[in-house]
Amino acid sequence: MAKLLATSLLLAAFAAFLLSLAAPSLAGDPDMLQDICVADYKSLQGPLRVNGFPCKRPENVTADDFFSGLLANPGNTGNAMGSSATAANVEKLPGLNTLGVSMARIDFAPWGVNPPHTHPRATEIIFVLEGSLDVGFVTTANRLIARTVCKGEVFVFPRGLVHYQRNNGNSPAAVISAFNSQLQGTQAVAETLFGASPAVPTDVLARAFQIDGGLVEGIKSKFPPK
Repeated sequence: MAKLLATSLLLAAFAAFLLSLAAPSLAGDPDMLQDICVADYKSLQGPLRVNGFPCKRPENVTADDFFSGLLANPGNTGNAMGSSATAANVEKLPGLNTLGVSMARIDFAPWGVNPPHTHPRATEIIFVLEGSLDVGFVTTANRLIARTVCKGEVFVFPRGLVHYQRNNGNSPAAVISAFNSQLQGTQAVAETLFGASPAVPTDVLARAFQIDGGLVEGIKSKFPPK
């Protein structure tokens, strides 16, 4: 009995050890291996490519590498969606490199929408700065989880799930988003499917959405490839 107990404890300890090794891989980004690794954008002009950005030499790092005023002002919401997302990620804030976090500001015109989209590399949490929004995400079981969030409240969108936000009032609204990735990635559902380059075949989309091919072409015309 004692031998069996000892064996069980040994297996449990081994399992815990394996989980501890796996933990970094479950995070949004890989763990950092040094105090700082400020992104060296100039290095991308050469042949070197890495997962993320190479580091600046420490002697070339300044406080400005860790500072950004990008989120201080509202974005331009004068577009078809009535919303604007301003990112403060590693592409704009080099000090975020290897830190596994980033932020964004999303501004909404009255009744503006941040259309259904996903972040393949990060969970998102929003904090409402102004206004009131209807928000929601769809699970892999096709269940909509939705509610209204108001000024001062927060809501979480799990990693990789399709989600949206909509201003439900006659006044502008704004949120601050935080992500557990330095570069969360964003795929807007409609733009991804109807504005891809090369284009997703029309017959594929027609069958997927159970609509006529001519209608697919009409939708595609609204999302010219970038």
